[in-house]
Amino acid sequence: MSMRSAGILMYRRPGATLELLLVHPGGPFWARKDVGAWSIPKGEFSGEQDAFAAALRELEEETGVVPHGDFLPLGELVQSSRKIVTAWAVEGDLDVAALKSNSFEMEWPPKSGRKVSFPEVDRAAWLSPGEARRKILPGQREFIARLLAALDG
Repeated sequence: MSMRSAGILMYRRPGATLELLLVHPGGPFWARKDVGAWSIPKGEFSGEQDAFAAALRELEEETGVVPHGDFLPLGELVQSSRKIVTAWAVEGDLDVAALKSNSFEMEWPPKSGRKVSFPEVDRAAWLSPGEARRKILPGQREFIARLLAALDG
């Protein structure tokens, strides 16, 4: 059975511009990665869980935001890892300086026997659609295209 994730692509329109919210994963593996490393806030869920409920939960856990509004389904994408990601978009706002992310523990450095806690998301940013396409994981770029098409329509 394929792994499944669900997430929310939040957007805002300050003035006449459009900005998309992306998050950067925390932890030592991602520390020096930037272009192609950012993501929509998302997380895994099991087959018996509701994908939309999982997406809402993950956005809150990774950013501290409880979204409200009209949610636009963006469908599913199959990642190179074969994980299936389901996403929605919603207009909203987040003060990225006030980001509140849950954390995870892992052994660090490897084979040290020492457990270290890292934030699941170490930063968030509001990006133009072009910059977001550049920074997002390649397997999630289509979510941006789908949102832009829906907003243009």
